[in-house]
Amino acid sequence: MSSKINGHVSPQPCPHLIDFRSRNGSKPFRALQDCIRIKPPGGRAAIRREPSEVPRCGTCEESSRPRLYACVSCAAVFCHAPPLHSHASAHALSVPGHEIAVDVDRAELFCCACRDQVYDRDFDSAVVLAQTITATATTSTSGSTAVQCKVAGSHPENLRKRRRVDYRPWAPDSREHVIIGNHSIPLHDATNASLISSTELPWGLRGLNNLGNTCFMSSVLQALLHTPPLRNYFLSDRHNRYYCQQKNGAINGTKNSRLCLACDMDAMFSAVFSGDRSPYSPAKFLYSWWQHAANLASYEQQDAHEFFISMLDGIHEKVEKDRRKSHRPGSGDCCIAHRVFSGILRSDVMCMACGFTSTTYDPCVDISLDLEPNQGGSGKSSSAKSHSSCNVEADCLGSNQNCGMSTLKGCLERFTRAEKLGSDQKFFCQKCQVRQESLKQMSIRKLPLVLCFHIKRFEHSSIRKMSRKVDRYLQFPFSLDMAHYLSSSILRNRFGNRIFPFDGDEQDASNELSSEFELFAVVTHTGGLDAGHYVTYLRLSNQWYKCDDAWITRVNESIVRAAQGYMMFYVQKMLYYKASEKQAAS
Repeated sequence: MSSKINGHVSPQPCPHLIDFRSRNGSKPFRALQDCIRIKPPGGRAAIRREPSEVPRCGTCEESSRPRLYACVSCAAVFCHAPPLHSHASAHALSVPGHEIAVDVDRAELFCCACRDQVYDRDFDSAVVLAQTITATATTSTSGSTAVQCKVAGSHPENLRKRRRVDYRPWAPDSREHVIIGNHSIPLHDATNASLISSTELPWGLRGLNNLGNTCFMSSVLQALLHTPPLRNYFLSDRHNRYYCQQKNGAINGTKNSRLCLACDMDAMFSAVFSGDRSPYSPAKFLYSWWQHAANLASYEQQDAHEFFISMLDGIHEKVEKDRRKSHRPGSGDCCIAHRVFSGILRSDVMCMACGFTSTTYDPCVDISLDLEPNQGGSGKSSSAKSHSSCNVEADCLGSNQNCGMSTLKGCLERFTRAEKLGSDQKFFCQKCQVRQESLKQMSIRKLPLVLCFHIKRFEHSSIRKMSRKVDRYLQFPFSLDMAHYLSSSILRNRFGNRIFPFDGDEQDASNELSSEFELFAVVTHTGGLDAGHYVTYLRLSNQWYKCDDAWITRVNESIVRAAQGYMMFYVQKMLYYKASEKQAAS
């Protein structure tokens, strides 16, 4: 039977709670008041007979279940872990009149027969009174004013807003170090591989719910969640969202504090690597991204590459505002996004009359590659960069781009190949002091920790006023050596070793030592421009997994090779731990 309270219709009360109240009144709830423990000041209420008590299920004796409930009638503790089992419900069915229980960690009433939370005014008053007493005692001990002591008449939600505890990063003591050492298993440890079932998914592999045409976001997030440097950064608490929110005033209710994408990433890493296998809904992250990229805030399908760039830009922008200091572009030391993905491209434009060369450096977080043209076409006539010559745009779209096969190495060769700029793009030579025809060549000055390749599958022609998707197959290697595409290698091939003693672009030994990369994620796109779907393939412990929104399936290597790659993520080999290498090392 429903009733109206303050003009609102309240749901029909639980019949088991009504029966419990008719038989026992409010005495059991008042008796629980001595067992209510409040995390001072004004924190969440919990049920404990002793402050140091660790409640355990009376049936399975487990203390780490999702929910533990204490029966209000007999004080026995039972777990509730749907859909596997519910010892609390089994207790209620076996003993009539023991349906009402209380959550020991949240001090909330629960009906074990209905398997739902219930509300009782007397019980809620007991919790509020315990919070008030604890808050008053804490305020008096700290020497607060008399006005702060008179909180008995204030609302409990105001107590939570008034009292805050300064965040202090946790550091384990000697006893906790021993506990961690005895009960921890290293991530993907080869010595513990035998303990993991062959059918069990790797740690941290969790599906992401589609929130309405958000497969573009889920596919990129799956790749980022398993990017080794990014994963290690967030799981080692290098960006603590509670400390960041407190520092920026979000905890204190400052409404003008902007949402932090890095904080939402930290929360997502915690949820995905918590051990829960049920699909996760990144709704909070989607909302924060919408606040950053308001022009993309809709439930329409977006481009995965555009989302990737926008997300990294959001993390970088927030960190830059917090630090209020500039960093050298491409240095990779400003934020975690640039520390992982930032590299430097070198562009050489050489005058064909006198040989004068103008060199510029541009930071990048990914490398966009054109697919190779057909064998019958001229590779040098096409543009290797989106901002380069576009006078052959009509010819490129006019050819049958969907036929044949391209290779990632061929695309990189085309990207770093010297090309003659068109007559409409003549270069102003500082030596000749006139505009001259020139040659342009791209190369990679600095490699990032993680290489992201974006394949230009979506073409737009301003001449033909049309857009299309290129479905050509791209062959990509699982292991890639980038030494051939570095500036040092290209300069050596162009001028020989004599150039280096006189050239300002010194050799980067670190690049040559870390030029080998391993593929760990592939984002694919199927369908056309108007309707398509993104899927990610992840390589974990030398096994491939298909991440299709909330569904995770193990796939064969041949399926990954046959996929229509749109974005490829490579990590430096020294940071990629393969199971075979670890076994050899042990």
